[in-house]
Amino acid sequence: MASGAPLRKVLEEATCSICLEYLTEPVTIDCGHNFCRVCITQYSEQREPESDTKFPCPQCRVLFQKQKLQPNMQLADIVENIKKLRLQPRKEQKKNLCERHQEKLQLFCEEDREAICLVCRESRAHRAHVLLPIQEAALDYKVKLQGALGPLRKQLEECLALVSKEEKKTTEWQDDVENRRQSITCEFKKLHQFLSEEEQLLLRRLAEEERETLQRLQDNITKLSEQSAALINLITELEEKCQQPIPGEGKRGLLLWSLVVTPGLRLGDTSHVNPDHPPSPCDIKLLPSLDVTLDPDTAHPNLVLYEDRKCVRHGDTRQDLPDNPERFDCCHCVLGTEGFTGGRCYWEVEVGDMTDWMLGVCRESVSRKGWVILTTENGYWAMWLWDGEYKVLTSPRTSLPVSVRPSRVGIFLDYEAGEVSFYNVTDRSHLFTFTGTFSGTLRPYFCPGLNSGGKNAAPLIICPVPAQAVGNLCP
Repeated sequence: MASGAPLRKVLEEATCSICLEYLTEPVTIDCGHNFCRVCITQYSEQREPESDTKFPCPQCRVLFQKQKLQPNMQLADIVENIKKLRLQPRKEQKKNLCERHQEKLQLFCEEDREAICLVCRESRAHRAHVLLPIQEAALDYKVKLQGALGPLRKQLEECLALVSKEEKKTTEWQDDVENRRQSITCEFKKLHQFLSEEEQLLLRRLAEEERETLQRLQDNITKLSEQSAALINLITELEEKCQQPIPGEGKRGLLLWSLVVTPGLRLGDTSHVNPDHPPSPCDIKLLPSLDVTLDPDTAHPNLVLYEDRKCVRHGDTRQDLPDNPERFDCCHCVLGTEGFTGGRCYWEVEVGDMTDWMLGVCRESVSRKGWVILTTENGYWAMWLWDGEYKVLTSPRTSLPVSVRPSRVGIFLDYEAGEVSFYNVTDRSHLFTFTGTFSGTLRPYFCPGLNSGGKNAAPLIICPVPAQAVGNLCP
């Protein structure tokens, strides 16, 4: 009788708790209990889900999803082996009496594999069969059961090991998903915070730019009104002079005439013109041009400088040059040798038919190593041509409408006024003027652009500026 408990346990594991028969196509649900596929499917269809698409287990009430039924092939093999032993599933043992004759079951029929009483032995059904005492037959079947238990236990151990392995994988996967979920949430919180801070920063900058621009425009209106009045006076004076047969104005008359027929970058108050000391840059004609040369110690290793240090182009190969602190190692540019801490100066650069270039000024203190963003905030005041479009390095970039392609560009620096202006020398037109406040030393900036397989192989050329032509930029 001691072996009855394990046998009952095995029969219970092989029996469906819904139909109380051996498991057919056994499947495992989320909580680990096993049922016939048909039984658990019909059970799910007859019940309303308690949470979305989840149903309570018929045994433990833990919720499971109908879509996650896992076939249990090893348990199916165990059930088939149990069926071969002709054991009855989960039915209570009946009393040791013959159901037909109510006599004590004492014999076992080998042919029909059932227990019979003495009356059954005399019946036609069993008279010719091999009969054994029930105890002797029981001993024989116990031996057979003992032989079957070994493989069953082994299969059960393998099944339990697989269940443990899958449970471990499930736990690890859930932990990994949770870690990834927390990481994604954390990263998006950082992005939201960053975007919010960037939004506020850009709005503050926009408001400050709006205020400064409106103030500058108002100042320009005031200055232009004053200059208009001065021009009216000048025109009146010159008209009077033109009526005279011989102009006797001397140096002042010639200077006033120059201001009218060759206006410069910015018209000043001509009523205060001093013939011996020209006004601040009202007329570039009165200013000396700058003899700019290139500083080889600042040139990127891919740039080729000519012997006169007036021309630079982008080479095909990187030169073996010392990595001194002054040299740019990422930006393909070179600086002018001359530095400015005050005053006004002007120079011109031949760009010809080049498809990519950048010109202007920069602070001497700009970083020479690594990539930098070229903006006025980072110390660059420059104009560039790239992909067929002319732009200046404002933040954001400003596109320039150019009707005539410049083959030569003029650059004018007024340090005290905080202005860097660009001119199209080809059609003598003004392109753009940066305004701000300068500090420290400024140096000319040149970038010939990439070679692009020979499409942009021409050099930038620093040109001499004839004194008589400087004042004729703006017709």
